Amino acid sequence: MPIEQRGVDTVPEAERTSGPRDLVAILLGSNLCLGVIVFGWLPVSFGLDLWASVTSVVTGTVVGVAVTAPLALVSLRTATNLSTSSGAFFGVRGRLVGSVVGLLLSLGYTALTLWIGGDVMVGTLARLVGLPTGGASHAVVYALLAAATAVAAVYGYRLLLKLSKALAVGMTVLLAIGLVAYAGDFTTAAVPETPYLLGSFWPTWLLSAVAAGLSGPVAFITLLGDYTRYVSPVRHSAKKVWYATCLGLLVGLLIPQLFGTITALASRGGLDYAGPLVAASPAWYLVPLLLAATAGSVGNAGLMLYSMGLDLDAILPRATRARATLVVAAVATAFVFLGHFASDAQTAMTSFVLLLTAIGTPWAVITLIGHARCGGSYDPEALQVYNNRSRGGIYWFSAGWHPRATASWAIGAAVGLAGVSTPLYEGPLLALTGGIDCSFVLSGVAGGALYAVLTPKRASGTVTAPEALAAAE
Repeated sequence: MPIEQRGVDTVPEAERTSGPRDLVAILLGSNLCLGVIVFGWLPVSFGLDLWASVTSVVTGTVVGVAVTAPLALVSLRTATNLSTSSGAFFGVRGRLVGSVVGLLLSLGYTALTLWIGGDVMVGTLARLVGLPTGGASHAVVYALLAAATAVAAVYGYRLLLKLSKALAVGMTVLLAIGLVAYAGDFTTAAVPETPYLLGSFWPTWLLSAVAAGLSGPVAFITLLGDYTRYVSPVRHSAKKVWYATCLGLLVGLLIPQLFGTITALASRGGLDYAGPLVAASPAWYLVPLLLAATAGSVGNAGLMLYSMGLDLDAILPRATRARATLVVAAVATAFVFLGHFASDAQTAMTSFVLLLTAIGTPWAVITLIGHARCGGSYDPEALQVYNNRSRGGIYWFSAGWHPRATASWAIGAAVGLAGVSTPLYEGPLLALTGGIDCSFVLSGVAGGALYAVLTPKRASGTVTAPEALAAAE
């Protein structure tokens, strides 16, 4: 299979051969991994029992999918990735906001997947063959996982799609067997050593809904376009693509997250997940667990690295996608070592997802408002001005930036950060929200409302269907 050469340039119609089924497969297969499973552990680590954990995860995921899934329709129309597409509203240089947000999201989730997957691999190999569990073993396993992931990401979309289709079946079987393996130790009660993280039930439940549930779909706010740019709007309707995105995200996220909740309770993993998961595993499930940690991590982190390569390619147009992917692979690996040796999982995960959710949500809301305003009609050539190192076009605005859209995002992100509650940082607006983290709502409402008020429809980068047709001709 040849290495994909295409970066964030416009995908020709002849190459847009994927469909809604492929979209479901890639969203399902890539998410059946320990990097997503571990989010099901978060509610248990916060002190919630089974039903509180399940309801918070399901509620957060459903809300997140409702906000995130429509973004898939943007790249269906533009035939390029989402950060580049957002240039229609932020300006062809202002779209760098989306590229940076996407790069940070993918970087964090790639590091998390390699981190958790590597820890489980070391633990299972220690039980299977007596591998030492010190820092050297972790370093070697992390490096091997990162190398395999980088190879998959460099080869690109077609290989990752085939890998996701295989994982959709294989990982489902492995997780189903896992439920049997841990069933004997399962309990619906909260783990005794983990009291409510925020002191009482509802604040902790809401934190879980955001950190464990909502964060899953939000991780895809810049990724969905990486896949739908290969789907043809001529052969597949927007409604089918939207249905496929919703189905893929819901099933692809809820299955591994709920598996994580069940196995965290079964292994009494209130303070840690990887160690108790391996310790509680019956001997006959160690090999399937090792396979799940290896293959699932490569599939999920591979897609994240692929997206990171596209985002860096968008930031540095002179760089090729393959070279950009190798650079971000090295950076992600460095973050894995930092996470393992300098932080604890719960603090790092919670802080990371809450902070990036606050930053990313207003960008997503502004992009969706702009898409609704333009009715899905874009000028593909004008979106590529920055990539082509030229100037002008209907999305040039002011030196390539839309100042009011950018300001709306910045203010929305600032409001979100002021309302966030993490183990490392608490915003000043928490005094007004009763200590409850409302950063997701505050950032989205503030950024979206400001954009809607400050940018009249004809001044916000919209292009009518006749204009788009004329530009395409």
